[in-house]
Amino acid sequence: MKAKFKILIPEPRSKFYRVKCKNCGNEQTVFSHSTFPVRCLSCGSQLVIPTGGKAKIEGDIVRILG
Repeated sequence: MKAKFKILIPEPRSKFYRVKCKNCGNEQTVFSHSTFPVRCLSCGSQLVIPTGGKAKIEGDIVRILG
């Protein structure tokens, strides 16, 4: 009698976030594990700081986009 094991399918840990800028209120889509600093398109303030793994998000997270 053989034991059947469930085959686990790995899911990605990274996500896309809809981030709102604290200075101007502009919303922008950013990657959670970004390796490059992301700046706001309208005012130029920094929204994401790369840390080598999961990025530090400086803006307010409005929504998680899968």
